[in-house]
Amino acid sequence: MTDISYHEKLIKYLERYVSANKQEKIRAALEERTRAVTVVVEDIFKPHNASAVLRTCDCFGLQDVHVIENRYSYNINPYVTRGASKWVDIYRYNDEHRNNTEACYQALKEKGYKIYATSPGKHSQNIGNIESNNKIALILGSEHDGLSDYALQYADEQVHIPMVGFTESYNISVTAAICLYEILGKMKQTDFPWQLSIAEKRTLQLEWYRKIVKNAAIHERAFNKTIA
Repeated sequence: MTDISYHEKLIKYLERYVSANKQEKIRAALEERTRAVTVVVEDIFKPHNASAVLRTCDCFGLQDVHVIENRYSYNINPYVTRGASKWVDIYRYNDEHRNNTEACYQALKEKGYKIYATSPGKHSQNIGNIESNNKIALILGSEHDGLSDYALQYADEQVHIPMVGFTESYNISVTAAICLYEILGKMKQTDFPWQLSIAEKRTLQLEWYRKIVKNAAIHERAFNKTIA
C-alpha cells in the first residue's frame, strides 16, 4: 500500500468524526491555502504583536510563518491568535550560536523565495509596485527597532506602505495585512501556481484532522488494525 493510498484512506476514516460543516470549511480553506507567500517576523519583543501577525497570516491563507529569535523569544498568545496557531506551520530560528536571520534567509533562498524587507528607507519601493509572479517572503521587524542591518542588507528588495499622516509606522499586524492584500491580490491575477499541490492539500488535511478529532491517535491505531 502506498503512502498516498494510506493517507487517503485514513482521511476518510477520520472524517466520520468531523462534522459536515467542519469538513466543508477545511476543504474551502485548502483551496485558498498557499506556500507561495510567507511572512517572517524578526525579534518581535511583544508577543501579542507577533501573535496578531500569525492570526493575519491564517486569515490570508498563508500556511508558513517564520520566526527569528536572535534577541527575543516568541511565546504564542492564544487569546490574540484565536486558534490560528493550530492551522499555521511555524518555523523557528533560535540557535544561540549563530545569526538566526542568516539561517532563515538561507532556508528561504533554498526554497526559491524572493525576500522583501519592510523598511521606510530611501531605497525602499512602494509595496504596490512589486511583481507577484514569484515566491515571496515578507520580512517584518518590531515597531520599536525595525529590522536588523543584516535583514535589510541581504534582502532582495526593501518595500514600504505609503503613509500621509504624522506617525511613522503602522502596527505590525496592520502592515502584514496591507502588504499581503497587495501581494496576494496581484499574484492571484497571474498564472503563477500559488495554490498547494494535490499532495500538499492531502497531507495538510490529514494534519488538521489529527488536530481536531478527539482521541485521533486512538482512532488511527484502530484504523491501522483494520488494514494490518
